[in-house]
Amino acid sequence: MVDVVEIERTDSRNSAPPRKTWERAEAEALYNLPFADLMFQAQGVHRANFNPNHVETASLLSIKTGGCPEDCGYCSQSAHYDTGLKATRLMPRDEVVAVAQRAKDAGATRFCMAAAWRSPKDRDLDQVCDMVSAVKGLGMETCVTLGMLTPKQAERLSEAGLDFYNHNVDTSPEFYGNIITTRTYAERLETLSYVREAGMKICSGGILGMGESLDDRAGLLIQLANLPEHPESVPINMLVKVKGTPLAEEQDVDPFDFIRMLAVARIMMPKSHVRLSAGREQMNEQMQALAFFAGANSIFYGEKLLTTANPQADKDMQLFARLGIKPEERQEHADEVHQAAIEQALIEQRDSKLFYNAAV
Repeated sequence: MVDVVEIERTDSRNSAPPRKTWERAEAEALYNLPFADLMFQAQGVHRANFNPNHVETASLLSIKTGGCPEDCGYCSQSAHYDTGLKATRLMPRDEVVAVAQRAKDAGATRFCMAAAWRSPKDRDLDQVCDMVSAVKGLGMETCVTLGMLTPKQAERLSEAGLDFYNHNVDTSPEFYGNIITTRTYAERLETLSYVREAGMKICSGGILGMGESLDDRAGLLIQLANLPEHPESVPINMLVKVKGTPLAEEQDVDPFDFIRMLAVARIMMPKSHVRLSAGREQMNEQMQALAFFAGANSIFYGEKLLTTANPQADKDMQLFARLGIKPEERQEHADEVHQAAIEQALIEQRDSKLFYNAAV
């Protein structure tokens, strides 16, 4: 058994870049530490780089749903599987901006827009760029996920003011072919490189619960942690089983294994936001609290995460208040404004007939 793993810590006051030379055996050694030791190390790294009581809040909207030609085995939006999800056209700009405004009013600081495409057509990109500029005008950070990009498309998104581009690698290079056959791992990495070259930030992570091994989980983190620059945002997803997809009957992920993955991601990518992403609606409050303790400091916030359920915003606010967590502040939003929004929402909840006080 491994008793101690030496970790290079990068204090937020130190400009030294994070390490990018991780070996798979090191990642597995971290993952296999006694749980208390792993959590202790992860919390130490987290505190050296972030306020441990702040969590980034983002909202995600599916601006074009279903009909995707990719065959990702976990996805309800793939045209290859009968999941009952109806394909839709790209949402009008004004509707998207209205949703973004509501998300901002509810406390979200970043607005993410997702379209179920293999890659965007130029005419569609025109509309998305217009949406990005409009949402930026609200004072929010912007993120999109549109599939594979060309260098020119990445440049256009950057010129429109896009902050983040989301493009997950999903799993290890070795396991990837068991999940997806219509797009290669190299193509995913290529899109990430185009995004970087265009000057945008990256949101890239993976999924647990697809039948992968510990070696594959370590391989996923190695792939991300050894990129030329770490992704600024690393979403760690728990598989949401969708009837009709090939992975609908996979075994559940052990909750402690999921927490371990978050902790190892925090240690290996100390300056990245680690997002507690899809699958959060399956977690009780105790597991979510452990996730924050392990170093997760970003969530999707509100009623929907693409086409799967997500805990409602008022429940998130309630949990934040009980844990002493505040939404991470942005330049456009003072921390006090977010806290006031939470407190006001809690007052309104207590007056609601639907409010259940779990603290009593």
